[in-house]
Amino acid sequence: MAVSSVNQFTGQTIDAARRALAMRFAAAGNESAELDARMLVGAALGLDLTGIIAAAARILTPEQSDLLEDLARRRLAGEPVARILGIKEFWGLPLHLSAATLVPRPDTETVVERALELLRAEGATERALRIADLGTGSGAILLALLSELPHAHGFATDIAPEALQTASRNAAALGLADRTTWIECDYGSALTGSFDLIVSNPPYIPSADIAGLDIEVRAHDPRAALDGGPDGLDAYRTLISQSADLLAPHGFLVVEIGQGQSRDVEALMTASGLSPTGSPKADLGGIPRAVSARRLPR
Repeated sequence: MAVSSVNQFTGQTIDAARRALAMRFAAAGNESAELDARMLVGAALGLDLTGIIAAAARILTPEQSDLLEDLARRRLAGEPVARILGIKEFWGLPLHLSAATLVPRPDTETVVERALELLRAEGATERALRIADLGTGSGAILLALLSELPHAHGFATDIAPEALQTASRNAAALGLADRTTWIECDYGSALTGSFDLIVSNPPYIPSADIAGLDIEVRAHDPRAALDGGPDGLDAYRTLISQSADLLAPHGFLVVEIGQGQSRDVEALMTASGLSPTGSPKADLGGIPRAVSARRLPR
């Protein structure tokens, strides 16, 4: 969609600008037009929802109009709101993003949910657990788990130094820095010791399918965090084998999967000596999203 070079917000009130922006987004096919407009108006003006309502009749300054127009054009070009704002909420936690991290998605919360279900069933949530997050990105999964497990310590790995810096920044902002260790490596290759829980949201999109993804994903998420190789399973072949050696007896592995991958991933787990635990956990769309397995004593 072509974007006009004219700033449409000049001289408008905050409420009029918000409504005009929502209309532009809706006309471009944006299904969350109202929410996106409110969030970008708030970002441009430094206001929360209450502030936007209270200042609805205030006229935008020229600087505010220019900033809002810039944000609007970025959104209309397909950049996700979370990328524009540089922050995304996950498990109720505000997480900063960078170019090296995925935007955390609600689907990934199924990994957190399944992990907590397994630990609660064992009565292990108050224990001093050792948790590893392989390919941590923004730290979303690990930090969500640490927020629920007060005595656990997390070890997060990523091959991208910038991702680890972003995750470390998030841990500090959430008051969790003293319970986290950051390690630059490929999945679990540099980890030592044994872990009670290993989690991961690895790249699982088949290489040939990436070009067909929504522009918000293919143009703005790091390809290395998307590309799972020819069949989408390359990362699982590596991390499941590593996890089988790193898990403590009775320890759990929980991974996010793509649509239609549950049987293949469970087969890889079984081949590595792990025992799948129950049916895959579905996301809100009903798609199997989190697969788990346990290491039985050898």
